Amino acid sequence: MAYPQGQSTGDVMDLRCLFPHPIIQGPMAGGASTPALVAAVSNAGGLGALAGSLLAPDKLAHQVAEIRALTNRPFCVNLFVQQPPQPSKEAVAHAVELLRPVWSSLGWPDLALPFRWCEDFNAQFETLLAVKPPVVSFTFDLLSAQHVARLHAAGIFVIGTATRVDEALAWQEVGADAVIASGVEAGGHRGTFIGDQRDATLGAVDLLQAVVAAVRMPVISAGNIMTGADIRDRLALGAAAVQMGTAFLVTEESGAHPAYKHRLLHAGNAPTRLTRAFSGRYARGLENRFMQQMAAVEDQFPPYPVQNALTGPIRFEAAKRGDSELMSLWCGTGVARARRMPAAKLVETLVAEMAQS
Repeated sequence: MAYPQGQSTGDVMDLRCLFPHPIIQGPMAGGASTPALVAAVSNAGGLGALAGSLLAPDKLAHQVAEIRALTNRPFCVNLFVQQPPQPSKEAVAHAVELLRPVWSSLGWPDLALPFRWCEDFNAQFETLLAVKPPVVSFTFDLLSAQHVARLHAAGIFVIGTATRVDEALAWQEVGADAVIASGVEAGGHRGTFIGDQRDATLGAVDLLQAVVAAVRMPVISAGNIMTGADIRDRLALGAAAVQMGTAFLVTEESGAHPAYKHRLLHAGNAPTRLTRAFSGRYARGLENRFMQQMAAVEDQFPPYPVQNALTGPIRFEAAKRGDSELMSLWCGTGVARARRMPAAKLVETLVAEMAQS
């Protein structure tokens, strides 16, 4: 289903021959991108994407098997490129103290520390090579050319993520087959890996045009894409496809918490903004009480994945209680246009809207 083993292409048609419609469902870590959602999107002619970054290698392999039981179409697996951190005890203790107003409000005498900060990326990568999904995508950092070559040798199509033109060029240099140009409007975590995350401020349209002009490989546009008309506009600007996360978060197959979906579907004019308070990496979501309480100190939190692991128990407890004020409500700026329906119906609706003049 991918291009011949060991052959890197960089051709728009080679990307599009993998799936009929130029629609990629954004991978959404934390349980939203269920195997059922991934398969439904792929079966409808888009490209479903599994968020594998928070999954242990055995769970990653199991969910890939679940997807294959539900579809024979190509699908994507996404990973965060990262290595286990070694934070100081002082940094961890400081972050825990900064979080005290939140965890103490839950009635806890202290904040339980995690057993580990993140999954082992190297082990996850080896699992990818073993299970061989047709497409893989990466964010948070850059793969080495050797990593990309190993994926190509397994017949896997490789997509990188960029928030700046120089990041897109870096992915081209290591041999990626396509790149996602992720504008600042996009929901969830920013994939910036060159320079300060706060400096990656280009909107989706400007970034798309700049990346298309700079690279020789297919460019996938992400950020504030909610309708077929949006897709048509991005394709006209040179995108080979689009990646949509927020639109699929509220579909019936999405594993997002019901309270989370409710907030997105009733967002109205509620603001989204970037915050690093939840995870230590800037991410866009609906503003809630947690973001407001931590706004004054968010710059002091340790970087991802340490802060993400520290707030994990808080977010888990919030989900148990159905308290969306303490959940990370990741979504993009187009959230007010989200529509609840089955994923296949959404793909069908988007394709129909694309055809309208």
